[in-house]
Amino acid sequence: MTVVDETQGEPTDARGRVAELLALREQARRGPSERATEAQHAKGKLTARERIELLLDAGSFKEVEQLRRHRATGFGLEAKKPYTDGVITGWGTVEGRTVFVYAHDFRIFGGALGEAHATKIHKIMDMAISAGAPLVSLNDGAGARIQEGVSALAGYGGIFQRNTRASGVIPQISVMLGPCAGGAAYSPALTDFVFMVRETSQMFITGPDVVKAVTGEEITQNGLGGADVHAETSGVAHFAYDDEETCIAEVRYLIGMLPSNNRENPPTVESDDPADRRGDVLLDLVPADGNRPYDMHKVIEELVDDGDYLEIHERWARNIVCALARMDGQVVGIVANQPQSLAGVLDIEASEKAARFVQMCDAFNIPIITLLDVPGFLPGVDQEHGGIIRHGAKLLYAYCNATVPRISLILRKAYGGAYIVMDSQSIGADLTYAWPTNEIAVMGAEGAANVIFRRQIADAEDPEAMRARMVKEYKAELMHPYYAAERGLVDDVIDPAETREVLISSLAMLRNKHADLPSRKHGNPPQ
Repeated sequence: MTVVDETQGEPTDARGRVAELLALREQARRGPSERATEAQHAKGKLTARERIELLLDAGSFKEVEQLRRHRATGFGLEAKKPYTDGVITGWGTVEGRTVFVYAHDFRIFGGALGEAHATKIHKIMDMAISAGAPLVSLNDGAGARIQEGVSALAGYGGIFQRNTRASGVIPQISVMLGPCAGGAAYSPALTDFVFMVRETSQMFITGPDVVKAVTGEEITQNGLGGADVHAETSGVAHFAYDDEETCIAEVRYLIGMLPSNNRENPPTVESDDPADRRGDVLLDLVPADGNRPYDMHKVIEELVDDGDYLEIHERWARNIVCALARMDGQVVGIVANQPQSLAGVLDIEASEKAARFVQMCDAFNIPIITLLDVPGFLPGVDQEHGGIIRHGAKLLYAYCNATVPRISLILRKAYGGAYIVMDSQSIGADLTYAWPTNEIAVMGAEGAANVIFRRQIADAEDPEAMRARMVKEYKAELMHPYYAAERGLVDDVIDPAETREVLISSLAMLRNKHADLPSRKHGNPPQ
């Protein structure tokens, strides 16, 4: 029997207090009202708790500070003090591994960040760093809570500082499921991966109204900072999906490819795909003619376990492919030129994309395989004025600084500075292989012949015949497939059909590689 204080109407025994606690918890779980939930669903959006249920293993979520409420006053805030204060924080598991999460609840203050709200996020971020486990943020908020003034802004500062402290220590994944404007957008930009959902998520520093007021340009929210814009144009988003369910399922898949922290290796799985499986299709897949394009995705599919891989930044800087995959059950990072796009040249965006990917792999102990078919850097005034030198140097710096196992494979062309930058042996690749179709040179034979034999070609009775002869002579002398191998710049020239077996055996040999960087606070990479 529950004892009730008749003067106060409150329970006075333990069972009564527990019943009261359960009622408060249920109130916090339900959220502000059914009407608010219906409004969220009407926008095609799930609630914060529904999203967490999709992300984490069933029944694994443990909430932190569920009964937290703000202490702010003024502007009517003292009369509106909902539990959770608009953000749900805690931890659970993904495929049995611990993952920390915070999720903005748009139904409460539009998910806007206030002091208590920020303190909850700070706490869960600190817990993730201390526990050495991934952190996922499910973002759906209207920015700083204006009624709380500068206290709310300071809350963002604490988030940014922790994002930076956690960088390269634990995987940080931002999932954009609603608006993210102003300074709030900098937290996702500091994390390792950004997911977005089309039509319902947007990111921008200044919204359409401000843009119109300042520049006169009229644009929609999606046109300014929607998922497709950031996945294709700005490169801010690594992934974009049509619905939240697919998006969150892919977040789970990505977590399964990453270690919990920088002191662990990525999780391994048993593979039924034989390590010594031959890839005879590769002999026909890549044309020997260096001017003929092909799809590098098909090469990757042939090499990795079961043809399965997760491409990062699939729709941005398509002239280079960055992907996570498994080979013999071990996670690897793959960087590959894409001959189907801009002939696979390196440009500003491709250099930035690959550099960040290489840094991520190195931070989280993921071996890197580089597949080369690169004719050089993209020429042009725009590229030079846009800083291709410093942007290209980002990729060079990332490779040179990486201590994980690094294997490069030259499929076809490898010309000029782009060959050196794409993890050549000279910048520290552990092993370098080449197919018999490789052409490693300072530049293409036609360009080289025009420079070296310019006078002979000009003085010849038949300049075109002389040029063809000189091109053939240059190829025979300096561009035959074994020229680099003879000079020790390539460890072996291999049968393309044996590539998978060679790469897997090489990765096994390098598994316990240990390399120390010079003692320093940190480097000063090109920006």
